[in-house]
Amino acid sequence: MAATSNTGNDDRSISELVHDLSEQGTRLIHQEVALATAELMQKGANAGFGIGLVGGAGILSLYGLGALTASGILLLSTVLKAWIAAAVIAGGIFMVAAAAARVGKSRLAAAFPPLPEATIETAERDVETLRMSIREGRS
Repeated sequence: MAATSNTGNDDRSISELVHDLSEQGTRLIHQEVALATAELMQKGANAGFGIGLVGGAGILSLYGLGALTASGILLLSTVLKAWIAAAVIAGGIFMVAAAAARVGKSRLAAAFPPLPEATIETAERDVETLRMSIREGRS
């Protein structure tokens, strides 16, 4: 690329200027893609680390729930036989699991089919409006 001064007197032809513009545009696009790639790689690394921490927290929470369950059984075993206390705690856990499953199932049923129903409705109205406009234009 030819060196130019900022005096406003550029002796290059239009074809040279268009060629320079094309080269600079291509270089800019490549730089932007490289920047986006680097940024996404950094975000991906952060996301991976975060997912690992959340997974570890989930596992630790399961161990905590197990310890809490054991303490509940031990507490009830002071009043009832140990096996009855364990059965009562297990029954409570199953009831909570059943309630969570029922709520989850209803939420999943509401989410399927995964179609943007409101958008489909407005698109159908738009198509109908266009059809009416075309019919009115012909008559």
